[in-house]
Amino acid sequence: MRLPDLSPDVLGAAAFGDRPGMHPLPAASDPEQRWLRAVALGGQGFYSGARAELTRLQREVTEGPLASFAASTEASLLRQLGWHRQAAVHDGRAFALARSAASRSAEDAARLVEAQCDALTGLAADALGCGRLGLSRRLLAQCAERLLVAGTDDTAFWRQRIRLHWVTAETALASGDFATAKDHAAQASVRADRGPSVRHRVKSDLLRAASSTGDADLGQARALAVDVSQRCAEHGLVPLRWAAAMLANGIGAETGADRVRDECARIVISRGGRFATTPK
Repeated sequence: MRLPDLSPDVLGAAAFGDRPGMHPLPAASDPEQRWLRAVALGGQGFYSGARAELTRLQREVTEGPLASFAASTEASLLRQLGWHRQAAVHDGRAFALARSAASRSAEDAARLVEAQCDALTGLAADALGCGRLGLSRRLLAQCAERLLVAGTDDTAFWRQRIRLHWVTAETALASGDFATAKDHAAQASVRADRGPSVRHRVKSDLLRAASSTGDADLGQARALAVDVSQRCAEHGLVPLRWAAAMLANGIGAETGADRVRDECARIVISRGGRFATTPK
């Protein structure tokens, strides 16, 4: 068996870089690496492993931005499986942790902005999942305001800016506003293409596919859905592949998409994921 790369930045590459499917992952040696490992495991659909890392992390770190990131990540794991109300509890705690923390340096201040924005976009996605579109829009506006105040450097807070576009697109889709959804999905894709994260590029393209389902011609939506599903398979992104297969099956993009959907659901369950409703 090939041994995992033990270089210091390998967990960062798995969580937010060019190696999202790397498995097995090396063990974490500190709380920051524990968070990165949890993010990477969640992206691969290893829910039990991700939760175990977060549980240990939250015992080790009880305040500051890293504690907030851990709570936001816990919320994300729940939200991916449809548990939006439960996720909101963790996102609310994440925001409270980020709001109450003191910054001792410019780096601390930037991390707290990141943490607050992660919590706000998480809360907006939770609200959307509960059918509260107005609340989702207000939370997204708060996130956008924080990013504006934080500075105009277009390369800073890249992950938070992409997430803001994602949830804005999803909220627009929920209200039937395909034009706004397409605009924000495209902006997310442009930002992701400039960034380091394969996973963010793949999810941005999944949103582009979903946003194109309002077109009279579903050709682009179908092509994108198939492409995303194939890239998810290549990179081991099981939860995203499940979502892509759901979309592909719904719009008739690919023969056998229903089988891919069901197989991904079985893998998620075998790895400790529990869907809020029976996946179809």
